[in-house]
This record gives sequence, structure tokens and C-alpha cells, in this order.
Amino acid sequence: MKFDKEFDASGLACPLPIVKTKKSLTDMAPGQVLRVVATDPGSVCDMAAFAEQTGNALLQSGEEGGKYVFFLRKA
Repeated sequence: MKFDKEFDASGLACPLPIVKTKKSLTDMAPGQVLRVVATDPGSVCDMAAFAEQTGNALLQSGEEGGKYVFFLRKA
């Protein structure tokens, strides 16, 4: 999937992946896509809840090479 910016949250534990994802989205324009890579298993549920609460769209989530990958479109 095409994305405009990437944030690597590998090695960060809850709640840091979400906190830093939110910060990464702040300088992006509406409609742009952020790719987030995380290692914290809790980020799967957290990212879905974050997207729902903030109105940003969680376009895709999955696993690549033992890491969790998310694509968020900024609202």
C-alpha cells in the first residue's frame, strides 16, 4: 500500500506507540497515509481503538516479519 510517511514504533511499549503515532499524524495533511510498524502485541487493539476515537481511518493492519504494521489515513 502506498503511504506518505512512516513511523517505526519497534521496541516501544504501551502507550508509547499510540502517543507517538498521534504526534506523527499532527504534521500530515488530511487524506495522507501513515505507515506504523510496532512490536508491542497490545498495539493491535490499541491502534483500532485509537482510529475509532480520533476519526482517522485504519485502512489496513497485519503482520510482517514478526512486527505489526498499520496504515492510517489522517482525517
